[in-house]
Amino acid sequence: MRMNQGEGAAQVLDLETALKDGKKLSLGKMIEELDSIEVVPWVFICPISLEPMQDPVTLCTGQTYERSNILKWLSLGHFTCPTTMQELWDDSITPNRTLHHLIHTWFSHKYMALKKRSEDVEGRVLEILDRLKKVKGQTRVHALKELRQVVNAHDSAKKAVVKNDGVKLISSLLGAFTMHTVASEAIRILVHLDLSSDAKANLAQPTKVSLMVDTLNQGSISTKINCMKLLEILIEGKDSDSGIVSSLSLFVGLLRLVKDKNHPEAVLSSLRLLKTITSHESVRTSIVSVGSIPQLVDALPNLNPECLESALVILDVLSTLPEGSLALKDCPRTIPNTVKLLMKVSEKCTQLALSILWAVCKLAPERCASVAVEAGLAAQLLLVLQSGCNPALKQRSAELLKLCSLNYTATIFISKCKLTKTIQ
Repeated sequence: MRMNQGEGAAQVLDLETALKDGKKLSLGKMIEELDSIEVVPWVFICPISLEPMQDPVTLCTGQTYERSNILKWLSLGHFTCPTTMQELWDDSITPNRTLHHLIHTWFSHKYMALKKRSEDVEGRVLEILDRLKKVKGQTRVHALKELRQVVNAHDSAKKAVVKNDGVKLISSLLGAFTMHTVASEAIRILVHLDLSSDAKANLAQPTKVSLMVDTLNQGSISTKINCMKLLEILIEGKDSDSGIVSSLSLFVGLLRLVKDKNHPEAVLSSLRLLKTITSHESVRTSIVSVGSIPQLVDALPNLNPECLESALVILDVLSTLPEGSLALKDCPRTIPNTVKLLMKVSEKCTQLALSILWAVCKLAPERCASVAVEAGLAAQLLLVLQSGCNPALKQRSAELLKLCSLNYTATIFISKCKLTKTIQ
């Protein structure tokens, strides 16, 4: 709660006690809700705690304190006035009912004004946007938090922000020297707004994107998720040469999140953004260069179905690059981790897994095919051929099965497939 040392005692206002849900709202509750919003007159502040008083009492010296604070002071053996340090000739305390009435009336008035203002959503948005133009530092952070709360609570607030050039104002707060707390709050608002093409172009400036990436790498999990959502919005529809998707620091940060087993939502957001980035051909080599393929392969066994499909899409796209297929071949977990996914999750995942296995096995048929057979690939391929999968999937399975059998006699291959006599 902020103090105003220059303000005198508040004028007594002839207002009814604030009501909430038909019941009297306590002074403590009003103070809590108005915290960090209103400047409180200094005479309402306890000199000991520097917080607004709820139960003011006066000593024989004429100084007033919050009851609990002065009682604690006296219980510690102090027999002086904390403010003047005068010795107390009388240790009794007297309730200051006049000041209590003033405090309660002032907070009631402010609370009712706040409540009325909150009902005027667009007016409240305009007031906060106007404040954002004038404030800096932590005050700016508080204003952004207040705007975020309004935007999250009212769809009309989102439209009001866009309508009144709020997107441009919030975007202007993102720059090379922006505090991460400001960036985090600004991004948490922007992800909920309908951004025009001009707004996206403004946010896609290198300085702003660099700040988003830094905020993603250094922020909390919720901040990371919001940064990824905003970057995905900006990347969608951008040209393949756009510099927004070429940050190695971004790739490293996303891959770090893919391995975070404690935050499934962050894993999903990171894979979705990586999948979107991978659709831009110009950056695929860079994604491979930061060691993405072995990290994604290692993550496969721990992913849920939705995340798994995104990871397989990324690996399948990267397998079309010479560097990508080589990295897949050199990773010892590629074949066993991918074989286990056949016919286990969805037809789409089976299709992607087969495509990845084909890229690896055709690169080094003699070595990779035997590893694949030992991992149980042949038996899984036969299951695909007997299933109701689409013809293209069966055709790829037949081709891969043929490739796997090249290094074996028929008898040995059948034994490797671990088939029953009926299937043989």
